[in-house]
Amino acid sequence: MARRNLTNNQSVDDLYNRDENPFLQEDSENSLSSMRFNNNTNENSEDSLIQHHVDSNINTSFNPDVSDYQGYYSKNTSRIDANINNNNGSNMDLSYMHPPNSTNNLLNSNNGGVSNIRGSSTSLNTGLSTNDILSPPQFDRYPQVQSGNRSLAMGTPNPNGNGSSQRAYSSSPGMVSNSSFLSSSNPFVPEQDFSPFGGYPATSFPLHIDEKEDDDYLHNPDPEEEARLDRKRFSEDFKHMDKRSAGGWVGIIFLFMAGIFIFIVLPAVTFTGVIDHTSPAPRNVTDYLTAYQYPQLASIRTSLVDPDTPSTAKTRTAKDGSSWKLVFSDEFNAEGRTFYDGDDQFWTAPDIHYDATKDLEWYSPDAVTTKNGTLKLRMDAFKNHDLYYRSGMVQSWNKMCFTQGALEVSANLPNYGRVTGLWPGLWTMGNLARPGYLGSTEGLWPYSYEGCDAGITPNQSSFDGISYLPGQRLSVCTCDGEDHPNQGTGRGAPEIDILEAEADTTIGVGVASQSLQIAPFDVWYIPDYEFIEIYNFTTTTMNSYCGGPLQQAVSAVTTLNTTWYQFGPEGGYYQKYAIEYLNDKENGYLRWFVGDVPTFTIYSKALHPNGNIDWRYISREPMSIIMNLGISNNWAYIDWQSIYFPVTMSIDYVRLYQPSNAVNIDCDPDSHPTYDYIESHLNAYHNPNLTSWEEAGYSFPKNILTGNCKSSKYSLSNE
Repeated sequence: MARRNLTNNQSVDDLYNRDENPFLQEDSENSLSSMRFNNNTNENSEDSLIQHHVDSNINTSFNPDVSDYQGYYSKNTSRIDANINNNNGSNMDLSYMHPPNSTNNLLNSNNGGVSNIRGSSTSLNTGLSTNDILSPPQFDRYPQVQSGNRSLAMGTPNPNGNGSSQRAYSSSPGMVSNSSFLSSSNPFVPEQDFSPFGGYPATSFPLHIDEKEDDDYLHNPDPEEEARLDRKRFSEDFKHMDKRSAGGWVGIIFLFMAGIFIFIVLPAVTFTGVIDHTSPAPRNVTDYLTAYQYPQLASIRTSLVDPDTPSTAKTRTAKDGSSWKLVFSDEFNAEGRTFYDGDDQFWTAPDIHYDATKDLEWYSPDAVTTKNGTLKLRMDAFKNHDLYYRSGMVQSWNKMCFTQGALEVSANLPNYGRVTGLWPGLWTMGNLARPGYLGSTEGLWPYSYEGCDAGITPNQSSFDGISYLPGQRLSVCTCDGEDHPNQGTGRGAPEIDILEAEADTTIGVGVASQSLQIAPFDVWYIPDYEFIEIYNFTTTTMNSYCGGPLQQAVSAVTTLNTTWYQFGPEGGYYQKYAIEYLNDKENGYLRWFVGDVPTFTIYSKALHPNGNIDWRYISREPMSIIMNLGISNNWAYIDWQSIYFPVTMSIDYVRLYQPSNAVNIDCDPDSHPTYDYIESHLNAYHNPNLTSWEEAGYSFPKNILTGNCKSSKYSLSNE
């Protein structure tokens, strides 16, 4: 059977290899060893005698398996024979190494010699160790504990079968001091109990279930009692509440009531006006500079011409040499103007994403204001509505329009002139379509047409992809009873671009694209160039882009000075950009300017009938004005690293001139009304998320060409 070591929870092999007492510190062990083997008066003789026997006269015939304790205290003497002879040949009684049967056998040596403890003559034969430790019985793992003094009683079965056992002993009060090491070094005496659990001392471990301790209820909970306490936990806790707990409850109730008052009662009484939190200003702190009462409508202009417009700008010389008068102007000299819907008489800054050209910015009214006598359209790398750029647009849609004349805008363009990517624009569009509201533009932009033929049909009735337009919604031949602002007149929303700025990276200068966008289209989008004038071929050329499936563009490009931009060694200067046009069918023309110098002119005859389409007219619609700063991959390559956000497009002024006999700055003229039509289709004009006329809840009106109906205002015989 494997050996059991009941004094430590370690393997027996580990205990054989230990060189020190597991129950004592190193200093204590050395002290005890000296007390056992050294005599104070005869140190040399006794010490050498014992050491000699221990080191050289071991009886190897002793059976080690008989001993039930092979730890540290047995390794030096368990195999020593009781009758070993010393070096002088005399017999040495080593029976003191055996545990005594009683305290009566403890003898005190008068000469200070080693104390002799007479053990039983059968101690070696019974398998007990020859050291001074009484090990517990091999199979008695949990010895009984006497209730009186909790002394440890351990019995050792007698191999001879006589039923005798050896008992642990305690030191007698009459024991001499030289033998006191027996009680101090023996772990089985009451002062140093042995623990069967591996702990020390044993008296701290309850060995019987009958023993009751104060904390037994923690380890043996009663389910019924616990359930009863759970049901009455609140009442029991409240019953046994101390002052500190009561104070905590009072604090919680106070905080709860304070929260109700602050977040519910106070807002309620404030909203109802029961309490007024505003306190009057303290007296005698500030003095009134004046008692004058400023009128609330002081910012409202009573004249269409800005009073700040200089007198030298009140007239303009037209192409034919006639003088046109100033009919509208805005100098933007008032500081801090805002352009939210309803804030301004003439301009509105929309809050939209301009999806028609897949712009990367969100147009916000926050990005538009007036400062230092200019209108500021600022673009920031600022995330807004899930777009990473924010910029500004102002438009005079349905507020201020003009039918023909000369429109002049002075502007400083954003960023550097040599850097491509930004899309600043100064342009006009027919008032029947609202810029950025695709539901309103479908079927109207960029039509300027009064024919009733293939030009009004979807795709111009051509399968070659020349047009992706849905057809003219408000044609001249709309049937009776259909939805039309003035039946018998072809209506649309043509576009005239005063300026769309880009850059020529080859020569490192800015470029102005100036164009007329119309529909239906010429073959290959090419007008009759015999009726187009370019005045300086060194600075202006016809644009290689003539249009696409959505619009025909009669366009020219002109180089710009880099000083007319925001940044640069000599940047910051303003330049004038203008258009001048008359919409007469025979003598009409459209001319563009950079500064006071005309760049090119298109005459009305350049848009004569071509193929299966009729005349396209220079716009007869009331035109609204749009100014914006955009950015889009649809326009040009974007040189991101060279655009230094924020960038600003600054407008110094806007001035409009018209012939004295043709003044018309109304958005709802008699010949081309718009007001009633817009009011009856507000959904399309006020919801930028609607991308088609049908999605807005309306349908295209029928025409006599495709609708199998009649019109009292138009007949195909008129063709």
